[in-house]
Amino acid sequence: MTDTEPTLPTTQPVVKTPLPERRATDRLLAQLDQLADQSDHLIKKPFGQFESNGQKYVMPRYIFLGPKGGGDTIRIGIFAAIHGDEPEGALALTRFAAALEKNPEFAKGYCLFFYPLCNPTGFEDNTRHSRAGIDLNRLFWRDSREPEVRLLETEIWTHAFDGIISLHADDTSDGLYGYVAGAVLSEHLLEPALREAEQFLPRNHQRQIDGFAARNGIVSQCFDGVLRAPRDMQRPPFEITLETPQKASLHRQVEAFSAALQTILVEYRYLMAIAQNI
Repeated sequence: MTDTEPTLPTTQPVVKTPLPERRATDRLLAQLDQLADQSDHLIKKPFGQFESNGQKYVMPRYIFLGPKGGGDTIRIGIFAAIHGDEPEGALALTRFAAALEKNPEFAKGYCLFFYPLCNPTGFEDNTRHSRAGIDLNRLFWRDSREPEVRLLETEIWTHAFDGIISLHADDTSDGLYGYVAGAVLSEHLLEPALREAEQFLPRNHQRQIDGFAARNGIVSQCFDGVLRAPRDMQRPPFEITLETPQKASLHRQVEAFSAALQTILVEYRYLMAIAQNI
C-alpha cells in the first residue's frame, strides 16, 4: 500500500455543437425591396404568416403591373426557392424585375406575381427541406398541413393564374432543362425560353433527366406533389419549371433565368394574339 492519494478522473468539459449560422432573408430580398420602393410598377405585398420554433415568418410577394394592354390582364405566378438551398431563382427574379423596370413594355398586359422565397426557413438554414425536415415540393394538393404549402396553395387557387413558372437549380445537371405541364401550349413556351437562355448556359440534351424521359431538355412528366395548379381547374394554366445547372456560375444562371422569363412573356402574348384571331 502506497501513501499516494488515488487519482480522481478528470471531467472533460462539455463541448456544445454550435448551431449553423442562419442566412438572412432580408439580405436576399434587399434589392427587390429597393426596386419596389423606387418603382411605379413593382409593389411589395407580403402575405400569410406562420411560426417556426417560436419565430414568426411572413411569406414575401411582389407584384409587377405592366402597362395596360388591349385585352384582359394576364396573371402569371413565378415561384422560387421552394428548396431552401436554391436561392438562384430568387436572385433571378431581382434581375428580371430590374430588366422590366428598364423596359416595362415587356410586361404590357401582364400582372406578374413574384414569390421569391417560398421556403424561408430552408433558406435560412441552407437546406433543401423546411426547418420541419420536409421537402415542401412534394406536398402540393395532397392535404398537407405545412403552413408554407397551404399559403401557396391559397395564392394559386385565389388568383387563378394563366401561367405558373417555378425556378430551380439542379446540382446534378450540367445544363439547362425544364418541365412542362398544364395547358397544351406549355412546350411551345419552354422551347424558345431554353433557346434564349442558351446564350448563357448549355442545354442538357440527355435522354433521361431526373429519371424521366427527356427530349432536347424538355421533360413532360414530373414528381407528384410539386408546386403547380390543382388538377381540377376549369381553365388550366401553362406550367413550366425552369432548371439551371447549380454548379455553373451564379451570374450566368441569373442571366439565363431572366432571359428565359422575358422570352416567355413575349411568346405567350404572341400565342394569345394568334388564338384570338383564329
